[in-house]
Amino acid sequence: MEFFRRAAGRPSRLGVLAGAFHPPTRAHLALARAALGLVDEVVFVPPRRFPHKRYEDVGLEDRLRLVLAATDGEPRFSVAVSEGGLFIEIARECREAYGPEVEIWFLCGRDAAERIVNWDYGEPGAFARQLETYGLLVAPRGGYYEPPPEYRDRIRPLPLEGGYDEVSSTAVREAIRRGRPWEHLVPEAIVADVRRLYGMGGERKRPGGSGAGASRLDGTPPGGEP
Repeated sequence: MEFFRRAAGRPSRLGVLAGAFHPPTRAHLALARAALGLVDEVVFVPPRRFPHKRYEDVGLEDRLRLVLAATDGEPRFSVAVSEGGLFIEIARECREAYGPEVEIWFLCGRDAAERIVNWDYGEPGAFARQLETYGLLVAPRGGYYEPPPEYRDRIRPLPLEGGYDEVSSTAVREAIRRGRPWEHLVPEAIVADVRRLYGMGGERKRPGGSGAGASRLDGTPPGGEP
């Protein structure tokens, strides 16, 4: 795990917001700020690679700059790039960086939590074993998530005031592609850079772009993004 900004101190409870940030949105920031009531620090983690998807239009370096600009001035936010893209891989890297005693909580929305819990992990009990390494803080997104009873200690609700159900990276790109207003969906600090990188016609292909990453929040099964 390579840090590009690191909050001061050593947290006992760490929130992890992993995703492609393609581009970062106001929902990402709202989710991270809400989590600060439950964790000591939130680290934004765009992985170098995801196992299921790859983007070549806006590369990791550009998306990392967007995350750094969007989170500037937030003393309890860190920004790092992970080598792995699965939650279990990112959790291991976080534990190496923050120490073996740190509690790790991944932040996600209801839709992502459902994909994570229902994903086929290949063998019985595999997901339960992963939850011994990290937990999930789940924000409402088109409704509240009710975890299976056996997971309730490790999958907990993350209160988040409304207004973000329709805010997603996909929605930003689609609005740009269709020529519709999108600026209200992203942090003000990155509006100009999003316009430059994604163009008025939507996603922009760039020769040689380093685009490893997937447009999803969960980092485990493929699917939608925040």
